[in-house]
Amino acid sequence: MSSESPDVPDDVADRVKNVRVDEEMEQSYIDYAMSVIAGRALPDVRDGLKPVHRRILYAMHESGVTSGSGHRKSSNIVGDTMGDYHPHGDSPIYDALVRMAQDFSMRYPLVDGQGNFGSVDGDPAAAMRYTEARMAPIAEELLTDIEKDTVAFQANYDDRLTEPAVLPSSFPNLLVNGSSGIAVGMSTNVPPHNLGEVIDATIHLIDTPDCTVLDLMEYVKGPDFPTAANIVGRADVKQAYQTGRGRVRMRAEYHVESNGRRDSIVITELPYQQNKSTLVERIADDVRDGKLEGITDLRDESDRNGVRIVIDLKQKANTDVVENRLLESHLEKTFSVINLALVDGEPKVLTLKELLAEYVSHRKEVVRRRSEHDLGEAEDRAHILDGRLTALENADEVVELIQDAEDRDAAKETLKSAFDFSQDQADHIVRMQLGSLTSMEAADIESEYEDVTARIERLEEILGSEQELLDVIKDELREIKTQYADERRTSFIEDTGTVADEDLIPEEDTVVVLSEGDYIKRVPAETFDAQHRGGKGIIGSDLKDGDRVSTVFTASTHDYLLCFTDQGQVYRLKVYQVPEMSRTARGTSAVNILDLDDGEEISAVVTADDLDFKADDEYLTMATRNGYVKRTSVGEFGNILSTGIIAIDLEDGDALADVEVTDGSHDVILGSEAGMAIRFDEGDVRAMGRNARGVRGMDLDAADRIAGVAAVESEDDRSLLTVTEFGYGKRTRVGEYRSQSRNGKGLVDIKTGDRNGDVVSVDAVGDDDSLVVMSADGQIIQMPVDEISTVGRNTKGVNIMAVGSGDEVAGVSVRAADQADGEE
Repeated sequence: MSSESPDVPDDVADRVKNVRVDEEMEQSYIDYAMSVIAGRALPDVRDGLKPVHRRILYAMHESGVTSGSGHRKSSNIVGDTMGDYHPHGDSPIYDALVRMAQDFSMRYPLVDGQGNFGSVDGDPAAAMRYTEARMAPIAEELLTDIEKDTVAFQANYDDRLTEPAVLPSSFPNLLVNGSSGIAVGMSTNVPPHNLGEVIDATIHLIDTPDCTVLDLMEYVKGPDFPTAANIVGRADVKQAYQTGRGRVRMRAEYHVESNGRRDSIVITELPYQQNKSTLVERIADDVRDGKLEGITDLRDESDRNGVRIVIDLKQKANTDVVENRLLESHLEKTFSVINLALVDGEPKVLTLKELLAEYVSHRKEVVRRRSEHDLGEAEDRAHILDGRLTALENADEVVELIQDAEDRDAAKETLKSAFDFSQDQADHIVRMQLGSLTSMEAADIESEYEDVTARIERLEEILGSEQELLDVIKDELREIKTQYADERRTSFIEDTGTVADEDLIPEEDTVVVLSEGDYIKRVPAETFDAQHRGGKGIIGSDLKDGDRVSTVFTASTHDYLLCFTDQGQVYRLKVYQVPEMSRTARGTSAVNILDLDDGEEISAVVTADDLDFKADDEYLTMATRNGYVKRTSVGEFGNILSTGIIAIDLEDGDALADVEVTDGSHDVILGSEAGMAIRFDEGDVRAMGRNARGVRGMDLDAADRIAGVAAVESEDDRSLLTVTEFGYGKRTRVGEYRSQSRNGKGLVDIKTGDRNGDVVSVDAVGDDDSLVVMSADGQIIQMPVDEISTVGRNTKGVNIMAVGSGDEVAGVSVRAADQADGEE
């Protein structure tokens, strides 16, 4: 092996340049980005096509796979495109071909496909070896006159062939079929439109160049999606057309069908680019998770005739409410308009008028170049015909000259000399057959010469007058409209705003049940008939094994509640958001309604509708299990996050027991689990922030804990209702609880022990109120308060609810008399 070094040019060192790495990387990335932008991702404003789509159509044109030919294997078309024009792999080429054939993706498909080209369910197309395709008739309009030097051509990737840099495009394809794509640092998303509307607007722009976008919107009403459906409101469309960017709300088309017993919501048109099967799956998931109530069945009955998704509702379901929930979560979609396209090779966001103006400019260039090409051909033909006419007029002499010539070249030279023919004329005359010298042939030539002369005059007129050229463009656009335009598919509906659910849900009193296993439900209060005290009640919840009721409270479906937990958090809840179920139902997972932590339980509920969050004399008074009490202005609870906010700072081992609304003039009664009670002026507790712990309210024995708090007035004629864990309770007039200083031991309220068990709740009640008591095992009883005897303090009370062995009272809720009166 030779050890000699290879020859190295002497100037190699001079050609080495030192560059900064950061500058080289920056420039190289910019070059790469522009290559992606111009060469792959963004459409040209003139024909509305990306390079891959343009090359597919041109390859089909060159191969003769037009609308009049038979279908050809897609793999053949992809192979031709990849081998000659687009060397980027067969998969992206076939994907582009498939999309051009999908009538749910393209408003006017450019490819006529045969076989499985995918579906609105998101099903992929069959492999390219199974499908066949050819150009759709409207696609040929994009290539019309391409052979007449109407557009510039460029070398293909290997300099073996040439390809068009843009197609002549007889209609504004970018607006008509839209386009979407993601480049480096930018994206485009042009919605499809109705062909007739776009052509009318283009003609109006030609006639009135100084028109505004609003003027053009008299013709282009808005996007026209292939899947039809609806556009909500016109303001967003106006913004998109005026700025080139906007967000258009699309809504499915649906109606309600009724069989007399129950309703069904039937969806017949979907928003553009909405996957039908995914939509059905998401609705089903929400029904299963309890986010959508009132639905019994969901079926996809779609076929080749169109979309039909049937949602069967429960017999007592509120159809308006279900519609509202479906609209909020599933039946609306947003189309982000970004009218970004390449203008002279550079990306630019365009208004509606600018898009049409760029197209008109393109067509002017196409028609001008076509006219120049046709004029050249016509002049050449006229020149030949002029020579033939001269030859016919001097037929005998021409024949004689040709006969006397030694050969063809000599004959041509003789003719040129004798009649002043050009070389082309002489060549043509020498090739003429004797049969063309008949009088009939002569008449045909004269007629053709007149036609060609008239065409020359017309072409010169077009090239010499801007208005004539524009008239040609308008006439050709009208022909396209006549042949391909159809009715608008997408409708407009007014944006009336979202209807509040409480406007659709009847107001009624309900019982809300929450279990330790985090199941929640609501049941109409009328489900539970009033019973006499001492009864066992009826089943109020079918609990899972090991689960127990943790909370029960009554509220109206329209109530907005503040739910306080034992861990000191407060959440907001609209009662109608809790799924309504039968009294024997288990409920739905509470995680869908309240963002509670593991083991966190609701310990108090306050109706927020009557609270004035701007008032400075309204408070939430809280009591903890360890005897602390705190007042906080309601104004600090006016903005509660969905994940809750801190209501009170608890020390280790403490928990929030109860909450009452006060106004600075109330007395507070704290009741303990051991049956003690203390009453003191709320003014003894200064107002504090949410993060404060509070001050001592009651001096508890070591094993005792606070069971609840009640707010009473100085001249209160109500009673203090005390209920124990084994279902016993009593009423004692508020006046029997003398006021003292906070942090005292208090007085005996009720005797606890083996029969009664510990106290579970204390509430201030009126004689006309009613009571709902629920056990941990799910038994529930409703009774009038006056069923419970009014006795003195320090008594055992009477049996309120017959609690079974191993069971205990889990919750007590007072239904105020004014609630019941309001319902009646």
